[in-house]
Amino acid sequence: MKHAFIGIGSNLDSPITQVRGAIEDIKSHNKIKLLKSSSLYKSKPVGPQDQDDFINAVVKIATTLSPLQLLGELQKIEYLHHRKRLKKWGPRSLDLDILMFENTVMRTKKLTLPHPEISRRDFVIVPLLEITHKNLVITKNKKLRDYL
Repeated sequence: MKHAFIGIGSNLDSPITQVRGAIEDIKSHNKIKLLKSSSLYKSKPVGPQDQDDFINAVVKIATTLSPLQLLGELQKIEYLHHRKRLKKWGPRSLDLDILMFENTVMRTKKLTLPHPEISRRDFVIVPLLEITHKNLVITKNKKLRDYL
């Protein structure tokens, strides 16, 4: 099984309930094992500020899925939570991002790994630190501690 970190966020339709529900959906998936889950964090939105604050978390999983298969499964969970992709950085009921997948480095139209925005998002760095260690290698030359 491969390890991955998933960022979770919501600012619509009872965000705390959405994030907790997504964690349960991930936990109950037959090809995903939930290993660790961070606390919930409140953050300001990225982009347009004329929307509610987000509730965020990060989970560590083990899976037999490939990165693109995992992305597909996460998008199914988003759909179950009524995710609509109307506006970049707009409000959303649920956002699930693969932050890292083992040591995989990839760049396709569908998925970039590691997630290119990790270093700019405290709402990812802080919960990631909670469930892992500061020496976690994010990219070839950068560790999580380098983003603190």
